[in-house]
Amino acid sequence: MKKFAQLLELLALTPSRNRKIEALTQYFATTPDPDRGYALAILTGALSFKNVKPAVLRDVVTREVDPVLFGMSYDYVGDLGETIALIWPHHGAQDDLPSLTDLIELFNTTSKSELPALIASLLTRAAINERWALVKLATGALRIGLSARLAKTALANMSGKDLQQLEEIWHGITLPYTELFDWLEDKGERPDIDHASRFHPMMLSNPIDEEKDLAVLAPADFAAEWKWDGIRVQLILGKGKVSLFSRTGDDIAGAFPDLVDNVFGEAVLDGELLVGRDFEPDLFNALQQRLNRKVATPKLQEEFPAFVRVYDMLFDGGQDIRPLAWSERRAHLEDWFARNPQRRLDLSEVLTFADWPSLADLRRKGAAEHGHEGVMLKLRTSPYVPGRPKGLWFKWKRDPNVVDAILMYAQRGHGKRSSFYSDYTFGVWKGNEIVPIGKAYFGFTDEELRQLDKWVRNNTVAAFGPVREVRKELVFEVAFDSAQASTRHKSGVALRFPRINRIRWDKPAAEAATLDDMQIFLEAT
Repeated sequence: MKKFAQLLELLALTPSRNRKIEALTQYFATTPDPDRGYALAILTGALSFKNVKPAVLRDVVTREVDPVLFGMSYDYVGDLGETIALIWPHHGAQDDLPSLTDLIELFNTTSKSELPALIASLLTRAAINERWALVKLATGALRIGLSARLAKTALANMSGKDLQQLEEIWHGITLPYTELFDWLEDKGERPDIDHASRFHPMMLSNPIDEEKDLAVLAPADFAAEWKWDGIRVQLILGKGKVSLFSRTGDDIAGAFPDLVDNVFGEAVLDGELLVGRDFEPDLFNALQQRLNRKVATPKLQEEFPAFVRVYDMLFDGGQDIRPLAWSERRAHLEDWFARNPQRRLDLSEVLTFADWPSLADLRRKGAAEHGHEGVMLKLRTSPYVPGRPKGLWFKWKRDPNVVDAILMYAQRGHGKRSSFYSDYTFGVWKGNEIVPIGKAYFGFTDEELRQLDKWVRNNTVAAFGPVREVRKELVFEVAFDSAQASTRHKSGVALRFPRINRIRWDKPAAEAATLDDMQIFLEAT
């Protein structure tokens, strides 16, 4: 455990991507099985514990520390692991903690009633950095500036294997990844994965730079499709089994029986999950009624029937067609639909356009009349490549809506932002009062964050734990994708994907938007 704690600390304190890769490479190369496999699972978010939750940890600590003191400390520090590491009052002999493998076994097998005593004992035995690592391990909330992709890059760096080869088998390997490390170190064969029944990492797009990219890209080289306002899914149709995965590889088939029970054929398809009748998509707000549920009631299935708008194919039957060009995969997809008519799947339209200005007109029209998110551009010769390769796929999103709103509350951030008031709630005028319409925590530079933090501290009128109410004087230009009616908000309005577009230091709060001004955005959706 000591070695893993040192790794986490180094990763948290190291901003350099290359230095992180070096540290991970060294750790994986020098740590024995199965510890390194479990470490990999923790770092990539593939490991969780049923009974060890943040609430359990807080309860353990507040039995030994005044709850008010703990609350104030957590508000100030902003990170649960760091707070517990510093405030835990008992210090034992700092015996060596169990190995990472043994700790995981303890967390998985200890009963709920015995878990608090186990956690207290471990915290007492641990050094400060080990306490911090224990909390990170237990909760899975690492916040150390590490992505799963970076961990995989370190494995490729350690072994000399191709990163794409690693991505292709990633979702088919199981803990503690002994077969994976044997292959990486040339001690065994590449793990044998049933590719036709496993989730495959998706190909992602890059935002287009209208000035730079469109000046050098040739319209004839690209196909265009609507960017649908749903969620990206991968649908695997096998012999006697249908799987539905989110873009992160979570199996969500159980929540959409009306979909998976009504599709057939053999293929691996990439598309957009939507709800609506006769393949007419409802608003994203309707789709949200079906999301984040383990099961869907018959009533939900009837009110919000699900379907998938398909725009790519990875496997045609048992044939892996990912290496083929987009145009060839599209031909396979169209032929497959001709052979397998579907009631819950339909084919995404390929748009006809002569040049970029005509596509820009289509994009604006689609957003205004149908609520499309924009258009997707796909190089006709592009293979299906996992990750976000440059120059192959682009997303050209619709222009965001903007509104001038007034800062109402500010809250401390987490991790590196724990010392700054970086989460902002803003609102608009409703008569003589201001009602909240959203919250945002990005869209500003580090320098602007420092300026905002100083302004919040100097203009606080009330404090509620980590939240400060401020004078209603500062105006934000807020960008957002759409507005929806909401019974959960006092204003009756909720914004989708709000972000700070500009800080209007120059604009008086009296000139900010009103709730009546928001109606135009509600009517547009």
